[in-house]
Amino acid sequence: MAVPKQKRSRSRTHKKRAKIYRAISVAYEICPNCGAPKMPHRVCLNCGYYKGRQVFEVAE
Repeated sequence: MAVPKQKRSRSRTHKKRAKIYRAISVAYEICPNCGAPKMPHRVCLNCGYYKGRQVFEVAE
């Protein structure tokens, strides 16, 4: 049966646990039409464009 040779140090344990509480980074890109930040592969909610064509009208 596999047994660890040494006790895991307190700093290593805390580093491993800290990964759970780390803030999740959200990917985003700049809309080529209006320059607003948007999520990749999604319609821009600011101007309504996706891949260079207008998908829906945005009421201003």
